[in-house]
Amino acid sequence: MLFTSYGFVAFFLCCFVLYYLLPKRFQGGFLLVASYFFYFQGGAAYPVFLFVTSLTVYWAACRIQWISDEQENYLNTQGKELKREERKQYKQQMKRRMKRYMLFALLLNLGILAVLKYSNFVIENVNDILYFAGSEREITYVDLILPIGISFYTFQAVGYLLDVYWQRTSAQKSFYKFALFVSFFPQLSQGPISRYGDLSKTLYKPHAFDWKNVRFGLERILWGYFKKLVIADRIYPVVAMITEDPEYYTGVYVFIGMIFYAIQLYADFTGGIDITIGIAQVFGIQVQENFIRPFFSKNIEEYWRRWHISMGSWFRDYIFYPLSLSKPMKRLTTWTKEHFGPAVGKRSNVYVATLIVWLATGIWHGASWNFVMWGLMNGIVILISQEFTPLYHRFHERFPKLCASRGYAGFQVIRTFLLMCSLRLFDHYEGVGSAFRAFIHMFTQLGISLPLLNAEEFSYFELSAADYIIVLAGVLLMFAVSMIQRRTSVREYVAAKPYPVRYLVFVGMFFAVLIFGTYGIGYDTSQFIYNQF
Repeated sequence: MLFTSYGFVAFFLCCFVLYYLLPKRFQGGFLLVASYFFYFQGGAAYPVFLFVTSLTVYWAACRIQWISDEQENYLNTQGKELKREERKQYKQQMKRRMKRYMLFALLLNLGILAVLKYSNFVIENVNDILYFAGSEREITYVDLILPIGISFYTFQAVGYLLDVYWQRTSAQKSFYKFALFVSFFPQLSQGPISRYGDLSKTLYKPHAFDWKNVRFGLERILWGYFKKLVIADRIYPVVAMITEDPEYYTGVYVFIGMIFYAIQLYADFTGGIDITIGIAQVFGIQVQENFIRPFFSKNIEEYWRRWHISMGSWFRDYIFYPLSLSKPMKRLTTWTKEHFGPAVGKRSNVYVATLIVWLATGIWHGASWNFVMWGLMNGIVILISQEFTPLYHRFHERFPKLCASRGYAGFQVIRTFLLMCSLRLFDHYEGVGSAFRAFIHMFTQLGISLPLLNAEEFSYFELSAADYIIVLAGVLLMFAVSMIQRRTSVREYVAAKPYPVRYLVFVGMFFAVLIFGTYGIGYDTSQFIYNQF
C-alpha cells in the first residue's frame, strides 16, 4: 500500500479517527493491528516475516536480560565472597551465555535478509564465474518473496537486540509493545531506522487529541506529498530517458540527468520521511529526523551526517565502532605498526573499518555491483578527504579571509553537491561500466552534445514548459524552506503568523498538490525509491 495511493489515504484517515475514539488503553493494540494490516496489503506473506523477526528478537532479548539480572542478583548476594579472578570467570561465563542468544537471533534475522535479498545476486555471479571458466553448468535462479522495507525493520530489531546485549537498554517485557516498535506502519516501508530508546518514549504512551500535534502533523504530511507528487514524480521521466539511452544522451545530458536525479531522489526520499514523521505526529508519536539540509554540506563527511541520518548512525554505532575496537583490528594495528611504522599503524584499523562499513552500506542499498561500487567509492573519497585534512588546515591558515568568506563556503557546498551527484551515477545507471562511461563522457563528449541541447530535444522528455516551471518553482520553494529551517522550525514560523496567512499557506499547499501533483488517470504514480530497500 503506497503512501501515494488513494487506499492509503483512506486507511490513514480511518486509523486517525478510530485511534482517538478508542479508549487510550487500546491505542497501542490498535496501532499494532493497523500496522500488520498495512503490511498485509503489500503481500499476504509479508506479516509472517515481520512476526518471525519480532518473536525471535524479543525472545533472545528477554533471555539476555534474564541472564543479566541473574548475574547482578548473584554478584550482589552470594558473589560478594568470590575472589576477583572468580568474579571475572563468572562474568565471562554469563557473557558467553548471553552471546549465544544474541548470535542466534542476529544470524537468523540477518540470514533471512541475506537469503531473500541477495540469493539471486550470488547465483548470478557464480554463473558468470562458471561461464568464464568454460563450464556449461548453470545454477537456477530462485523465486523468493522480498518483503518491502525488510532491511529497515530488520536493522531496527537488530539494533534493539545489540542495545540489550550491550546493556544500553533494558529488554521490553511486553511482546505486543516490542512488536509495535518493529512494525509501526508509517516507518515500515522506508524508515527511518528508529532506536528503541528514542521511539519508545512516545510510542507506548496514551495520547489525547492535541490540535497542535495534529495540525503540525498534517502540514508535514502535505509537504511530503508536495515534494513527492509535484517535484519527484514530475521530474522522473527526464531522468529515466537519459539513463535508459546512455549512447544518445551523453555529455551535457549526463550532467543534466545527474542534477535532475539529485532533485528527484531528495524530493522523493525526504517527501516520504516527511509523510512518515507527519503521520506519527498526528498520533502523538515522535519519530526522529532523517535529514538536516544535506545539500548545504561543505564536505562528504558532513553530508553523511545530514543525509539518511538513521542509517548512517546505525552503521557507525553497530558496525564501525565495534569493528574498529575489536581484537582483530587491534592485532592489525600492532602488525602494521611493526611493518609500516606508527603513522600507518594508527590509521589501519580506521581505514579497514571504514571500507567495510561502506561496503556493507552499498550492499544494504541493493543486490548489485553498482551499489557495491557506490559504497566503496564513498568510503574511498572519505578516506582521501581525511588524508588531505592537514593540507586543508594549512590552506585555511594561509588564506583566513578567503576561507571565512561566503563565496568560499558556497564553493565548498557546490563542490560537495557535485561530488555526491557524481557518485550517484552508480545508483541510476544500469551497470558499473555504464556509470563510469557516463561520468567520462560528461567531459569528453561535452562538445558533441551541446549542439543537441535545444527546446525540441527537451520536448521528447514528455515534460512541457509548464512542467519545468513547476519543478523550478518547487525547487525554489524547497530551498526557501531549508533557509528558514536554518533559523527555526518552518511550522512554528508559519504558526506565528496571523490566522489568514496560516490558512492561505495550508490551503495553497493542498491545492498545489491537488492541481499540480502527478497522479490520477493517465499517470502511474511511482513507488518511493527507498521502498525497494
